[in-house]
Amino acid sequence: MSSLDEYRYEYLTWPEINEAAEAERVVLLPIGSTEQHGHHLPLDVDNFLATSMCLEAAKKAPRELLVMPNIPYGYNEHAQDFPGTIHVTYEHFIEYCLDVCKSVAYAGFKRIMIVDGHGSNEHLCEFIARRATLETDALFATTIWTNLITKEFEEVRDSEMGGAAHACELETSAYLYLEPSRVRMDKAEDHYGGAAGSEGSKYLYVDLGKGWGPVKIVKWTSSSTPNGVSGAPTLATAEKGKVLVESCSDHIVAFCQEFKAMPDPIRVDHRTVKPDIPKLPNLD
Repeated sequence: MSSLDEYRYEYLTWPEINEAAEAERVVLLPIGSTEQHGHHLPLDVDNFLATSMCLEAAKKAPRELLVMPNIPYGYNEHAQDFPGTIHVTYEHFIEYCLDVCKSVAYAGFKRIMIVDGHGSNEHLCEFIARRATLETDALFATTIWTNLITKEFEEVRDSEMGGAAHACELETSAYLYLEPSRVRMDKAEDHYGGAAGSEGSKYLYVDLGKGWGPVKIVKWTSSSTPNGVSGAPTLATAEKGKVLVESCSDHIVAFCQEFKAMPDPIRVDHRTVKPDIPKLPNLD
């Protein structure tokens, strides 16, 4: 088998990494979290789902994509009242993930896509991707995988607004399709509301299919849900999960093909006078 048929980054040797970079494969970096997901889902939901979406995409285009080992811990201070949740401060998270991203660029890859699985990482991943693009000669894209399938989820969902926020109809359905043996559906309980929502408010709401409200307040998760759930997991099915996983992996492949074809940006410095100080290492 050619090394170009292997889509797991960590399974390659260093000469094979050279071959992958020369082939201009797009690197997928799943980033997740180890966090409570109610009584019915294990702690690995964000890691497992983000990684699975990348692997399912790579199976469809193995010579175009290369999936890195996932980063398993994220920004999670608000959920630490629930046992098992692991939290990394935003400074450490940003710098650690940025080092990983820069290392991939240093290995010769020009297109890297971060696939996030944890909502509280989302804006931090945007910052990481921006810095990595400005500080290397590669381009970095970022998404939280649920953003790729909002249309498809809306077509199969049964819950109302707020039914898909955390350990919900969406996440539970995807997990049921991928690994049903680890889902305890007999322990699933619905709860509307959550750390970033307020039931009935036209300003404060969050739903993975319908989006965020115009105002955000993020509270301690334990003050907002008795069991860690924000949504309607009892409405989840493996059939819905199949639609979500297939659609998400299709979108990742399609975007990465567009991403790979994107021309390298050419920076134009329009300043006529450049100061001697300060010297900005990432800009001057």
